[in-house]
Amino acid sequence: MEIESSKDFQTIAKLNKSVHDLHYQLYPSTFKKYNYAEIKSFFKNIIEMPNFIFLLLKEEDNALGYAWAEVVEYPENPFRKSYTTIYVHQLCVVESVRGMGYGTKLMEEIYAIGKQKKAQKIELDYWTNNDSAHNFYKSHGFKKIREFVYLNI
Repeated sequence: MEIESSKDFQTIAKLNKSVHDLHYQLYPSTFKKYNYAEIKSFFKNIIEMPNFIFLLLKEEDNALGYAWAEVVEYPENPFRKSYTTIYVHQLCVVESVRGMGYGTKLMEEIYAIGKQKKAQKIELDYWTNNDSAHNFYKSHGFKKIREFVYLNI
């Protein structure tokens, strides 16, 4: 098993299907159905941005998962101190190998990148009904600091 920095937007777009399908299943009024061409184009347009980090998890030639993270530098302002964070946009491991430690390996790589970039925090969010994400991140020691709420009008 290896984790490498990647610009392979086609593979990441294919791996994204399971994450996207779950979001669509849980929140069909918010998410569109998965469209490989559109997702591929999206990743192609952002994958070279210097603040984005894409990690690809592989075993031999098989892609088993990916992580999409971003280095974010928050400037000081009158309300808060400045800090640098690694914001995890997405983390995905293919269903057939979930529960085998691959997600943890991706997170450990993100932690190492955070230390290398001198980030003070790793931040992320997940959808409330995504119990597997909640349990996974809780097992990694993530704590809730803020809640995002909405009202349909």
